[in-house]
Amino acid sequence: MRTVLTGWSKQRLRLWLALFFLALAVPTGILVRQAYSQLKWEAFHQHRLLAEKLAARIDSRLVELTSAEEARSFADYGFLVVAGDPSANFLQRSPLSNYPVAAAIPGVIGYFQVDAAGAFSTPLVPLPGTAPDALGLAAGELAQRVALQDDIRRILSENRLVEAPRADVAGRRLAAAAASARSPEYERSYTSGAIVEEEVAQTRERDETAAVMSSNTQPADQLQEQVPAQAAFDRLKQVAPPEQKKKQELSNKLGRIEDIDLDDRYQVAPKADAERQAMLESPSLLEKRAARKERTALPEPQSPDVGEARAAKTDQPAALRIRTFESEIDPFEFSMLDSGHFVLFRKVWRDGQRYIQGTLIEQKPFLQGVVESAFRETALSQMSNLIIAYQGDVISAISGLASRGYPPSTEELSGALLYQTRLSAPLSDLEMIFSVTRLPAGPGAPVITWVALVMLAVLCGGFYLMYRLGARQIELGRQQQDFVSAVSHELKTPLTSIRMYSEMLREGWADDGKKKSYYDYIHDESERLSRLIANVLQLARMTRNDIQVDAKALSVSELTDSVRSSVSSHIERAGFELRMDCNDAATAVMRVDPDLFTQIVINLVDNAIKFSAKSQTLVIDIACRRHTDASVVFSVRDYGPGIDKDKMKKIFRLFYRPENELTRETVGTGIGLALVHQLALAMNAKVDVVNCDPGAEFRVTFPTVEAGA
Repeated sequence: MRTVLTGWSKQRLRLWLALFFLALAVPTGILVRQAYSQLKWEAFHQHRLLAEKLAARIDSRLVELTSAEEARSFADYGFLVVAGDPSANFLQRSPLSNYPVAAAIPGVIGYFQVDAAGAFSTPLVPLPGTAPDALGLAAGELAQRVALQDDIRRILSENRLVEAPRADVAGRRLAAAAASARSPEYERSYTSGAIVEEEVAQTRERDETAAVMSSNTQPADQLQEQVPAQAAFDRLKQVAPPEQKKKQELSNKLGRIEDIDLDDRYQVAPKADAERQAMLESPSLLEKRAARKERTALPEPQSPDVGEARAAKTDQPAALRIRTFESEIDPFEFSMLDSGHFVLFRKVWRDGQRYIQGTLIEQKPFLQGVVESAFRETALSQMSNLIIAYQGDVISAISGLASRGYPPSTEELSGALLYQTRLSAPLSDLEMIFSVTRLPAGPGAPVITWVALVMLAVLCGGFYLMYRLGARQIELGRQQQDFVSAVSHELKTPLTSIRMYSEMLREGWADDGKKKSYYDYIHDESERLSRLIANVLQLARMTRNDIQVDAKALSVSELTDSVRSSVSSHIERAGFELRMDCNDAATAVMRVDPDLFTQIVINLVDNAIKFSAKSQTLVIDIACRRHTDASVVFSVRDYGPGIDKDKMKKIFRLFYRPENELTRETVGTGIGLALVHQLALAMNAKVDVVNCDPGAEFRVTFPTVEAGA
């Protein structure tokens, strides 16, 4: 690696490592993202299946409810199922005449019927001409029934389906009955023979018309006469004109489906939806929705002279004749009125006339009872919104979070489209749309997350270490080049001086006075060369981890005497004064290698001389003292400029020099303090440096024999 990085700069190293990092990080990120996308896709389709099952369950329940309504007989929409002579025992209430209204469909306000002439009636109130006593109706209950009938008629009239309520005679009589129960006028209005005769005549006329009919086929001119009174119901399924449709859109606060920003990226080809739509339109299903025929057996009305028959009060009831009627009942149709109410109605052909029979439904209770309650019971309610639309208009939006309630606008309904479907006929205009607000990533997401984090940490940590290693190698290469240059300089200068002085001595150019100084210079330079060569050899052993330590138990006084003889002459020739103070720890015994110890002190002294040569105080202090933890601290202090704080930890690095090689003023190779650090570690000692005022002090802490035992 060092060979590859030769000549590189740190900037170039950073660039290549960044490119290498991107080459690994980008594909890894794509793989992680793809894994997350796959998990999200799987979770999406799992929840889509839940939405499909929920929609199918809701649809199945609605089909069941509407099928039960379609199974009702024509006569169920009257107060009495069997209408005959009040004195006969054939008076039977319709199941739709119960009050309060009890219906399986949530939100039902009440049932109604509109005949060919547009006359409105409900099974809640009996037709005029029937005594309430005979039907078991109290005055208070009858008043409540009439009030509900008026509400149903008012809603239908406001939506232009029936004529507005009129204050006719029967209505005034019923209102009077509610105000004063069982008044004489009330009695007369329901027991008058004239009214009974009128009812009997109407019944006879209808029976005769039914007897004439031989089939369900109606003449075209007859249909044209019957339809106009009920034309409003035929227009419910027609497409509204653009002006009316635009007005309806403006009145719709939740807007249209296309106004909702739904993301359909996870949607696949709607094969299942197409199959379901084809199934809904299949001939077998359409056949089930076809019109059905119903046969009804009713007693033939008595003689018109009902009053005389009653007056006779014979003990034997008159014989009754049973007649059969056939009705053709169309399937139910469903529509939403301008007022927001739902209406479920059907067309019935009977006696050559068409009737409209249906039920009026409150929108919010209906959706809450059938859709929202089922939605809240599932896990979908925690992560999706349910939008309910009618013919493309959003009529209700159920939020996925119960605390949020209903979103005020389509802006809060944005999300990923989960599932969209229509309900079965007759509610096929209603559409349910599930949109995802918070889609869980699935059980494998934590594993991928941790794997991604570990891979990111490994990549970042690995590339950081590679950068540190590469930068260190670049720096080491530069320092080695500086070391070679410094060693060359350190070797060349003394060798040149030794050669010069030796030649002068050989040629006899020096007198006796100068010979001694020449010999001393040659001796000092040769010692410096010996120290340099010893350091280089020690460096070679250190790089090979081949430092040999011959530890011996020696006292501090013995070590200081050996050091004094080794460094005193060098310090004096450099013009410095040596001061030693080791009296406090003279008797302490340490296990050290004397040669390595001496080399440590010589390198520290040599370093102190080099960096304090220009100081005003030319003194080198060597001291030793006992430490509180039974250790001995040797220190070498100079009175130079000291060491910068940011360089204190760097000076023990190999080849490190605080000065630039081109501008430095001191000699040296940059390996002395690194050798001191390594040799101290080899003898279980530690080196530290502190700044003094002035100068710097290097401290080497050795354990004593007692502490090391």
